[in-house]
Amino acid sequence: MSRIDILMYHSISRAGGPTSIAPEIFRAQMEAIEASGLPVIGLDALAAARQGGPALPERALILTFDDGFADFAATAWPEIARRGWPVTVYLPTGFIGGVEGWRGIASPPRPLMGWDEIAALAREGVDFGGHSVSHPDLDALAPQALEAELAGCRDEIAARTGKPPAHFAPPYGSAGPAVRAAVARHYATSCSTRLGQAGAQDDLHDLPRLEMFYFTDPARWRAHLAGRGGAYLARRRVLRRIRGLVLKPWG
Repeated sequence: MSRIDILMYHSISRAGGPTSIAPEIFRAQMEAIEASGLPVIGLDALAAARQGGPALPERALILTFDDGFADFAATAWPEIARRGWPVTVYLPTGFIGGVEGWRGIASPPRPLMGWDEIAALAREGVDFGGHSVSHPDLDALAPQALEAELAGCRDEIAARTGKPPAHFAPPYGSAGPAVRAAVARHYATSCSTRLGQAGAQDDLHDLPRLEMFYFTDPARWRAHLAGRGGAYLARRRVLRRIRGLVLKPWG
């Protein structure tokens, strides 16, 4: 059975906090992946495999970025592009061209990419997914408002990039059964903030990810890539459950 590490990043900067990873640490993480020899695939490959397409490797990684921060283009994409890897960036369309404006923002707020830059990156091969319009807690919305967030985001990205987005990530990972069902009407996959590796048993609209803030220690990240990180991941999962009882994850 395939084990897929879906990596979750936000900002590649020195802004501080759990949603920022310093550029030199990000570069080291990419170098470790390259040295491991593990394949990096896209979410399209995962969705296709579930529908009878080509089988997935026994172990692989998928790169995802939430929020569309400007430092993706400046810092992350050059590292990814020169290795020829696919990547998905989830966009909160109401904030594009401005700065972050949701719970847990940095001080000062971090800028997001603009639509011209996003369109150019799409032409270079970056896959853009949905992250809602206004970055709300989707579970708290009435059905009509939820539909507006999902469809509005999808339609804006399609108009701006020329490609309808196939993938989604709910803000804060907030997606109960009703939200997941609504997302499934618009998108092929949805990634949560649930911590873990994706396997054949996982719902395509509730895929777990690895928050890369937990793997800023180079030795720990190399151990995980080598298949020796199970105990650490289990401990982090327990701590995440405890944290989730207090407040929602970042995202």
